[in-house]
Amino acid sequence: MGYSVSARHTGTHGLLPAVALVVFTSLLTGCGQENVPPPPAANVSVLEIHPEDTPVTYEFVGSTSSSQQVEVRARVDGFLDDRLYKEGSIVRKGDVMFRMDAKPFEAQLAAAKAALAEQEAKLWTARANLKRVKPLAKANAVSKKDLDDARGRVNSAAAAVEMAKADVETAQLNLGYTTIYAPVTGASSFARIQNGAYVSALNSLLTYVAQLDPIWVDFSISEDDILRARKEKKAGLLKAPEQNRYEVEIVLADGSIYPETGEIFFTDANYSTETGTFLIRATFSNPDQSLRPGQFVRVRLKGAIRPNAILVPQKAVLQGAKGFFVWIVDKEDKAQIRNVEVGSWQGDNWFITHGLSAGDRVVTEGIIHLSANAPVSIVPAEGKAASGESKTSSH
Repeated sequence: MGYSVSARHTGTHGLLPAVALVVFTSLLTGCGQENVPPPPAANVSVLEIHPEDTPVTYEFVGSTSSSQQVEVRARVDGFLDDRLYKEGSIVRKGDVMFRMDAKPFEAQLAAAKAALAEQEAKLWTARANLKRVKPLAKANAVSKKDLDDARGRVNSAAAAVEMAKADVETAQLNLGYTTIYAPVTGASSFARIQNGAYVSALNSLLTYVAQLDPIWVDFSISEDDILRARKEKKAGLLKAPEQNRYEVEIVLADGSIYPETGEIFFTDANYSTETGTFLIRATFSNPDQSLRPGQFVRVRLKGAIRPNAILVPQKAVLQGAKGFFVWIVDKEDKAQIRNVEVGSWQGDNWFITHGLSAGDRVVTEGIIHLSANAPVSIVPAEGKAASGESKTSSH
């Protein structure tokens, strides 16, 4: 009997741990079966891809230069008497700019004219003598040598007259050179020689005049840019304007656009061995002379088109170990990574040459919260992506 009671007591204490274990296990099982809510979908903004022909604008740094900058030099030696133009003003072709002391040249002209008169008198005498000798020669009253000598003196006197006439013309030219005119219409520079100074071949530069209308704009294109454009044309990614007639636009230092458009009229024959660039020159009408030589401007070439181009904002294009990629939203509204090949920049956008097609939805905002295959919620963009024509540069 005592054994039976002891056995029951022992059994009761053995059941307590077992019951507790069952209850604890049941609690753990119940906790594991509760539904844990999934993380909320990330809010993103997307841009749906619609390929279309897109104008391309190339931008370069350029500088203005005169279409005809002419040095004004003294052609004769002498003293400079007067400067007759206002330095820095616009002068017209034919305006008097300088006068030199003309008195020595007037004297030279007078001496040349006197020498001409003397030679003309000798010629008259020689001809008169020949006129008397001819009939005597026919009558054999004088020798044939006398006739030849008379004819020789006439020819010699005639040559001396022509020489004297040339001296007169030279003296007249030298006298005319003492008045110095503006060779072209344009902006004048300051005078290099002051009044009263002696001018010679060593210091003959007096000033220069720069023609302003039309005005030229010089800029350079790198060899890499030219080769890239050729490849894109060959691949059908770029279409140049007809006969390569690009429209040229310039942006001034304050950001304003010059109202006149220009056209390219000159391309250098060779690349620069120093810079590896190709010089191009455009001409612009400058009727009000607002552009002056030496200004730095931004040059934009317009007229090219990228057929069926795809543009996405630069902020949507990321770069990883395997190259460039974007986040897209698939048909199930889940985020996916898409590898892409990029072209040049277009303002705030980037041309995508491969990897995207019509209808793809590219994430433009909320990228930082994305992970692969994670659901997303599409919301309107805070700011509309830049679109339309803008400058293009290489990345």
